[in-house]
Amino acid sequence: MDVRTNSKYLDFLTKRLEEFSRTFEEFMTHHVENSGFGAMAVGIAPAVLPKDSSDKARVRVLTDELNRLAGALMDLSSVTDVRIAVQGAGVLDPFMNWQRILEPKPLLDAPVVRGCCLQAADRLEGLKAKAEALSSPTIEPSLLHPLVWAAAQRLWNDGHLRQAIAAAAEAVSGQMKQLTGRNNASDTSLWQQAFAMTAPQEGKPRLRWPGDSDDQDVKTMQAGLLSFAPGVNMVIRNPATHVAEDFTEQDGLEQLATLSVLAKFVDGCVVESVDNRTAPGAEQVFPEPAGEPSQAMTRENG
Repeated sequence: MDVRTNSKYLDFLTKRLEEFSRTFEEFMTHHVENSGFGAMAVGIAPAVLPKDSSDKARVRVLTDELNRLAGALMDLSSVTDVRIAVQGAGVLDPFMNWQRILEPKPLLDAPVVRGCCLQAADRLEGLKAKAEALSSPTIEPSLLHPLVWAAAQRLWNDGHLRQAIAAAAEAVSGQMKQLTGRNNASDTSLWQQAFAMTAPQEGKPRLRWPGDSDDQDVKTMQAGLLSFAPGVNMVIRNPATHVAEDFTEQDGLEQLATLSVLAKFVDGCVVESVDNRTAPGAEQVFPEPAGEPSQAMTRENG
């Protein structure tokens, strides 16, 4: 990945550069620039000299902090192309080499360091604007339906992507089973019966998309869910549960997103039972992040 188009990394560099600039300015309050009228052996003596009144303990703290921040900014010079060409020394990174201002025959001075900080800050702003313009939508797992991410999170973060998908799919099926009060058939069959267009039967309630049942849009949604929900179970849940095949992260994200969409649709449905009364979907109790899937899982028929 090109770090010049990574907004998060550019933000990181911007914040560290701001800290570096502030710390450098405080460091300079304890020093005097060896330049201008009355300067001592310019080009031979250090470019910056400590004041007689400087707090040596504080200077040590600031020096350590500047060195720490310079380490965090190790890529700044290459990312922003801010470098200093010094005759006889080649090209210098002004941030990593800031302490050269304290050395005899200094290769840098304070105005150069300040100028490089300003230039790098402006270039970072430009790079962030460019990165934003070039960015494409991304899937953030933690923003998926909470039922899906709660089930998958621990396994996903541990790198068990296939098991994470299986756990999330089980959680969504569990959502449907909780609403219909059923667990007496395969999951695919239960999904088909839950969204069936026919009237509910005793012990076989339906999940209905809300609205006038004669409205064409409502009919379309109901028919779509009748195909979508069992299909998701067959092409996502079943392979993740039964097929020992590795997932790429992109594959996993796409499948988690699909499960999230299904969970949100189920949230929007109402339960219709034989007495023709409908009730909104029950409040969901989200599971703790899943551990390893149960070894007692059995293969579905369908």
